[in-house]
Amino acid sequence: MTRNETLTVVDPATGEPLTTLPAASADDVTKAAEQAQLAYDSGVWSRLPVRERSAVLLRLADLMERDGELLARLDSEDAGKPITECRTGDVPGAVEAIRWFAEAADKVFGRLAPGGSDALGLVSREPVGVGAAILPWNYPLAMASWKVGPALAAGNCLLVKPAEATPRSALHLAALATEAGLPDGVLTVLPGYGAEAGAALAHDPLVRALSFTGSTATGRRVLRAAADSNFKRVSLEMGGKSPQVLMADALSYGDELIGDMIEAAFLTMGQNCTAGSRVLVHRSIAEEVVERFTAAARNLVVGDPADPRTQQGPLIDRAAFDRVAGAVDAARAAGAQIHTAGLPHGLPARGAYYPPTVITRAPAESAVLTRELFGPVVTVETFGSEEEAVLMANATEYGLAASVWTRDLDTALRLARGIEAGVVSVNSYSEGDITTPFGGWKQSGFGGAEKSTNAFDQWTREKTVWIRTR
Repeated sequence: MTRNETLTVVDPATGEPLTTLPAASADDVTKAAEQAQLAYDSGVWSRLPVRERSAVLLRLADLMERDGELLARLDSEDAGKPITECRTGDVPGAVEAIRWFAEAADKVFGRLAPGGSDALGLVSREPVGVGAAILPWNYPLAMASWKVGPALAAGNCLLVKPAEATPRSALHLAALATEAGLPDGVLTVLPGYGAEAGAALAHDPLVRALSFTGSTATGRRVLRAAADSNFKRVSLEMGGKSPQVLMADALSYGDELIGDMIEAAFLTMGQNCTAGSRVLVHRSIAEEVVERFTAAARNLVVGDPADPRTQQGPLIDRAAFDRVAGAVDAARAAGAQIHTAGLPHGLPARGAYYPPTVITRAPAESAVLTRELFGPVVTVETFGSEEEAVLMANATEYGLAASVWTRDLDTALRLARGIEAGVVSVNSYSEGDITTPFGGWKQSGFGGAEKSTNAFDQWTREKTVWIRTR
């Protein structure tokens, strides 16, 4: 087989291959879409009573819980994520998402239009038919569940393309769905390359809705392909350069503040769309914040992702390492101050490890300030007024998330309203929970939201039935 016919999954911690899988071709995508359309048209899933669909998805959630350790290990190995993070965060969150959407499926209602006494306007929601999901590599199982849950609960058939680096948990999810009783053709996982399998999904005329999580550049290509094909509905969740705004009284939260700042900055080694990679701090407390934040970053345990004590594993691959290191080196050469403790001895030479890094005095146009590096790198800047903080927070093409720290409720509300982001957390680092919508503004998001009952909007279409009475 040629390179494009196979997909090699590489362990980011060692640089060694984990497994080799067949790579889905464009023809494979076409055939899978045709099978999904047949399954949808048959009504074996789409016309199943909603409570029966829910029962299958609830069984799937139970099976995911049963295989939780295996799913955690697959994501940890494929993505280099610390196993404790997968065990306590990613897998439980994925189970919760499937279970929540299963239980929410019969809570999505249509509407009755105010048509007067001689007519009745019924507005119902119906599944789109065949949908597709293109997943990122940083949260393989969790992102799959955010898309699989509402798409299947609404009655659709779904084609899923996992990221090239992290396909195994999605494949196991599909196997568990079959075990739970999901009919053939309803959920198909297609490991493959984005340039072929991903592009084929974006162009396929049978795919009526596509949800994508990944880079802004790829999101643009997906949107163009949808326009060039069948105008499929597209939902994009893309990059971020999220600010953490600390007002003058933020240090009154003590260690809680520093702990949440560390989580925001370095969760999943900073390979997180909502990573708080820009710390904006009131200059009156800046010196103490930098000192405490840097000390906490230096105390993070960097090591083997399989070790439960590890808090920071490797980046996804050596290309990511080179991108992050290049940006930091360029900032250093331009006069920025780099705060890092380096890496422990004994890590595999081919592992893509990069130390948690804090940067001060970064030049205004440097990549560390303006680009989404997707690595454990955080810049610290200072401001003197609330107005200046808002301007700095919004000085980015992205608008996915932000966090604000202050005990003054009026200030918190003004900042939350002024910052251009889809999610703003106050006195915490949070994306909300499964009940709250998650989606970005500006170049971070387009076309829909994940989580909450809003997620059903991506996977359903409205139909108006107008009845004239006599």
